[in-house]
Amino acid sequence: IDQSGIAWELDEALASQCGYTVTYSSWNNIEFRASALSCHSRLEKDTFTVTIQVKASHTPDMKNASIHLKSASCHYGPWSLRELLCETNYMEVSVRRDVPQTVKDLIQEELEDWTLAFPEAKSGEASIWQIVFHQPEEKRALLVSDAWSAGYGLNTTDTRILLRVPYNTAQTQLVKAQGITFSAVRSSTFYKEQWMILMVDTAVACPVDGVDYTNKMIIWTVPKYIQALCTGATSFKDILVEAGVNLHKLSVEEMASRKYVLSNDFDVITMKVPIGAEGGYYKTSVNSGQHGTRYCINLFLEHQWEDNKWGLTKHTIIKEIETPFELVELTVTNNSNLSARIMNVTVGTFLLDVELVNLTIEGATVTVPEAVQHGYQTYEIKYANQSKAYVIHVSFDAQSIKKEYLRDDIRTYTLNVTLEFIIHPTSETFSVPIVTLSAVKDAVLPSARGFCDENSLHLHITHGNVDQNWMPFISGRHLTPGAAEKYNYSLSDNGTHLAISVPFLSSLLDYEEIHTSGVLASLHLTLKDGVTLANKNFSVSCRFSPSELIQCFPNGTVVITAVKLVRLADLDTSLLVLSDRNCKPSLVTEKTATFKFNVNTCGTRRKFNSTSITYENEVIYFRPGNDSPVYKLKFVCLYTIKQTVDVRYETKNNPSSSIKPGFGSLDLSLKLFKDESYSDLYQELEYPVVKYLKETLYFEVELLQPADPRLELNLEDCWATNSKSQDSLPQWPILINGCGNSKDSHRTVFHKVNYSTRVKFPQHLKRFEVTMFTFIEGTTQLQKQLYFHCSVVICSTMPQPSDFLCQRSCNPGKHRLDRSTEPQPHGQASSGAVLIRKENMTGRGRY
Repeated sequence: IDQSGIAWELDEALASQCGYTVTYSSWNNIEFRASALSCHSRLEKDTFTVTIQVKASHTPDMKNASIHLKSASCHYGPWSLRELLCETNYMEVSVRRDVPQTVKDLIQEELEDWTLAFPEAKSGEASIWQIVFHQPEEKRALLVSDAWSAGYGLNTTDTRILLRVPYNTAQTQLVKAQGITFSAVRSSTFYKEQWMILMVDTAVACPVDGVDYTNKMIIWTVPKYIQALCTGATSFKDILVEAGVNLHKLSVEEMASRKYVLSNDFDVITMKVPIGAEGGYYKTSVNSGQHGTRYCINLFLEHQWEDNKWGLTKHTIIKEIETPFELVELTVTNNSNLSARIMNVTVGTFLLDVELVNLTIEGATVTVPEAVQHGYQTYEIKYANQSKAYVIHVSFDAQSIKKEYLRDDIRTYTLNVTLEFIIHPTSETFSVPIVTLSAVKDAVLPSARGFCDENSLHLHITHGNVDQNWMPFISGRHLTPGAAEKYNYSLSDNGTHLAISVPFLSSLLDYEEIHTSGVLASLHLTLKDGVTLANKNFSVSCRFSPSELIQCFPNGTVVITAVKLVRLADLDTSLLVLSDRNCKPSLVTEKTATFKFNVNTCGTRRKFNSTSITYENEVIYFRPGNDSPVYKLKFVCLYTIKQTVDVRYETKNNPSSSIKPGFGSLDLSLKLFKDESYSDLYQELEYPVVKYLKETLYFEVELLQPADPRLELNLEDCWATNSKSQDSLPQWPILINGCGNSKDSHRTVFHKVNYSTRVKFPQHLKRFEVTMFTFIEGTTQLQKQLYFHCSVVICSTMPQPSDFLCQRSCNPGKHRLDRSTEPQPHGQASSGAVLIRKENMTGRGRY
């Protein structure tokens, strides 16, 4: 504030030009220093007064700022002839203004002559006219107005002429004195005194370096007599050397108590201060993103000397010293409360100029107040030694806390957060990543229940609290919904249970053995932690019916699936063959091979007995280049009369495995046709069929299954009954031992069967006709429903001389018991009802 009460806003340029310095004495204390000859100070009888106005606001835009006025007065004296001041942002020289006595005694009668002679010096009675700067290559003169525009500060009082030079002005020079660099300005200032122009030497020089750091000690060296300040002088005498801190002079005792050392040698003054000593302070600093500190101290040195040119000179140097960056490791202490499930982490220690402002949680940066919404509480702890620490408080169950299974019943909770700090007042920032782990015995491992049904193996896994990242694997394959369709298994997860179902025939299963009791299949599941690689294994084993592997179809088709056993790890399922090695599997997987063939192919062997036909074959595996099989699975299909399919297995020692006979059925039919063309069949809805006496019935007996061309159907006996039961009485014989009833006057007529689009195997059919005169009960013609039945024998197409029943011609004299010693399969078939009516003599339509 100037003497008129006008406030001048102070920036760096104006401060250095007018003699003001704004700095910090510690991280939270702003220090304002003013020269006794500053622009707006009031000087009265060696007392100068400075008034400042301070605006303070909580926001950078200075809204709602509070205004504070502060005045300070200080006595200063006595003044030396020449006073030099080295501040941190400017250099200042003030010289006593002396007027020769002869000039004082002159009487000024013609003032106008002076003003006419020197028109540039028209201002007040005592004022600076111009400054001449001495450079090595030239001299440059600046009028007062130009000097002000160039950043120089000029002023006069009743007794002194002042020049103030900021360090960055154009006319400053860097010079060396005993190895120390000085910023120097050599200048002459011309000023008007009444009607005279006087000149004074206003040279000034200030050290810009001279500070070293060794063995935890600050060493400040200042040369005593600088050429720039002593031009023309030849003799020197020290008058006073004093030093202090923060503009406070220290006595010898005070220096000793602080372990300061002040040395005044012949040509230099040296001051030594231990780093960390009283009078200075530490501040936080950042170097390449790392946290550290610097020790700061504001020293000053006052050197007074006399020389034979100037007389007494006072040289005051204010030196703000800041030590190099020193890395400070921060300590992270985990004080978690496991019983309360609270993570409690202390980070420190910090100086008081550090403030926590942000936290980065799972990649998102939030302020300290916002962090509360994420479950993070932060606390500040201050210590007596002017340091502090921060405490991070968060629950184990917070969403951002990473939970991982470790081993046994232990899992780890990981806090991963980055703390961002700001340093006051420089606004530098640095970050501290925090990663702490707490091991807690609270792991609940997944458990499983395994079971099987007729077709599949099932594992139902109950989730624990450690398998959030665990992935299911079977046989090294990662189970995913996408792979489920490819490998034909089901996978579902409802959040509490993982359900896996694998069908009996699957490449995901292991087949342990084949036995009469069934096929032992195992499902081995591994849960793998994708982060820690921990494993948890589950398995279920069940025996499955052999019918899952072999099917004997009535049409003579056989489907057999061979499985790869665990003990034959090198078996290549694609190289499995049947007895005829040209018969290869139609479907191959990693662990199964499926064959589909007809019973009359692939080297299948056939046997007959009284009730069935047996087909045998085997699945064989030869290692490449070896003719001895290492795997042999025998199987049998038995086709029996009216027998449901049933398959059983048995396993023998390696290399052979055998299969007990699988059972199929011999499918027979007895059909009634409308005429001897055997093309128009009575359908099911047309029964009972109405027939009149003398009309003919056309029968066809057929072996429907199996479709084996090596089999032949032969008729044995045919008869009629008046009920569906084949054994009911009375019975009316139609064929006996394959021949017509000799006691019947109307002989049965046989018809030859030829190949056609409907008849693929003629040897599987027999056709004959019967006239409706043959059915009487006593002496009365039968007029009711009749059912027809035939028994057949299945023979080989290759005739056997000893087997009379399988001769192709009629054998009327032979009895059933006369058949050969090798029994043949027999069967029976029946027709639907036939309703007999007398002939209608009136000619009315049949009904």
